[in-house]
Amino acid sequence: MDSFSSIKISELAEEDRPREKLLLKGKGSLTDAELIAILIGSGTPSLSAVDLSRMILSSVSHDLSQLSRMSIQDLKKFKGIGEAKAITIVAAMELGRRRKESSPVKKPRITSSRDIYDLMKAELYDESIEHFYLILLSRTNQVLRKEHVSQGGTSGTVVDPKVIFKTALEHLAQSIILVHNHPSGQLKPSQQDLRLTERLVKVGKELDLPVLDHLIYADDGYFSFADEGMI
Repeated sequence: MDSFSSIKISELAEEDRPREKLLLKGKGSLTDAELIAILIGSGTPSLSAVDLSRMILSSVSHDLSQLSRMSIQDLKKFKGIGEAKAITIVAAMELGRRRKESSPVKKPRITSSRDIYDLMKAELYDESIEHFYLILLSRTNQVLRKEHVSQGGTSGTVVDPKVIFKTALEHLAQSIILVHNHPSGQLKPSQQDLRLTERLVKVGKELDLPVLDHLIYADDGYFSFADEGMI
């Protein structure tokens, strides 16, 4: 078995400690050993978690496929790896296997106001109170996620612009679409709708995070600010 000269993780520069390195440089900057070290948390008095992880990887010729086939009992043969740490490694390997086997879900792409309407039917069809949603988009107008912003009564809901743009920035959206329903079926925007849209469009331009549309949803149709040239 290979020999390892160990340096305690606490003695490393902060940017070289696995957890800190992940936070500072991103997950892609970590080696396999550093990722496993985060899983096991600690090593032994003579080996750091990183060195112990290197030892485990060395035993399988640094082949993650071989590592994924190791049992809990196989892993427990390494000094410093108890049952809990072995279970953590096996669970992580199993998650990786399942992710590899799962088919990526194709994200819908918004090309028209009708796409927005169809996308929101599952959330808003037959709703008796007003809801406000935010659709976050990528640079190519693929839907990153739908966020429920607020809900109110039958005639209105309160929307905080700070919440909208904080959410969009946190998820690295490139543009946004606003959607709310009118349970009454009335598609004409209210004065409140007009003022809110104008305000959000203005803030979006200042943040380089454009509001592409604001859709008023009803079960039998919709109103698009973009289609009407109001954005």
